[in-house]
Amino acid sequence: MPRAFGARNDIRVKNKFYRPILYHLLITARAFFSLLPYVWTFVFGGFVGRAVFYILPKERKKTLAHLRFAFGHEKPEKEIRQIGAKMFEHYGRTVAELAMINKIISRFDEIVTASGYEHFDKGLKAGKGVVVTIAHFGNWEIMGGYTAMKGYPCTVIARKIYYEKYDRLLVDLRNKMKVETIYRDASVKSMLSVLKKNRMLGFVVDQDVASVDGVFANFFGHPAFTPTAPVRFALAAAAPIIPVFIVREGMRHHMIVEPAIELTETGNKEEDVRTNTQKWVDVQEKYIRRYPHLWVWNHKRWKTLPA
Repeated sequence: MPRAFGARNDIRVKNKFYRPILYHLLITARAFFSLLPYVWTFVFGGFVGRAVFYILPKERKKTLAHLRFAFGHEKPEKEIRQIGAKMFEHYGRTVAELAMINKIISRFDEIVTASGYEHFDKGLKAGKGVVVTIAHFGNWEIMGGYTAMKGYPCTVIARKIYYEKYDRLLVDLRNKMKVETIYRDASVKSMLSVLKKNRMLGFVVDQDVASVDGVFANFFGHPAFTPTAPVRFALAAAAPIIPVFIVREGMRHHMIVEPAIELTETGNKEEDVRTNTQKWVDVQEKYIRRYPHLWVWNHKRWKTLPA
């Protein structure tokens, strides 16, 4: 049996007076954006995102430090700063798109294309469910929604956000797109039942989360603490692991479904978990290297250090 994906349901923090204010500002902005043409909101979101890169020195410094750590001498400083600014611009566009999700859902076929769905079909045909590895890459929420709206049964494992109203907004957004949410501290049995129902179980597993079971995988040449849940569940349920990505192409998106990972099973369970985890991490790194501005470089991916 796989181990539980997480020991904690959310991050326990003190209530901040500004959170209700930000929440109401967010609701107001969403209502305002819904009145604007899609292209206006898209442009405005990108402008605000790029502005944030220059306005928030702490986030800018952290982002650039991580880019330098990952790419070392592969990229000049000018390109590093360009990637950082483009990442925040992408952030802004992603937030704008999610604010207009009611308009976008009806236009999914206009703004989203996909390739590789035959890998989903093959996995589901076996009847064991499909484990999907997802990164905070591109507009990953639209990726899940587009897939679910195409008739593929999607469930995502998610961490509960510390402020309940924020969390409810995100869960409601997924519900609109027919994506089911299971919180990370749910029972192993409930997660395995998703696979037993021959559904696709998505894990967003590109971040350093010390509260979950993990191993150190090689990521951009450095050891990065990485959740092992996708491999443990795949081995327990005899389900394939399929990495997915969505690439922004201006106002459009292209979703790419990779072939199933060829799992290694030697009988040494822990070594197999480590080996197979590295396999899907390698696929994530390939896409992040190809489209570095679409990943979350402000996250402390190498926070946890080996003993």
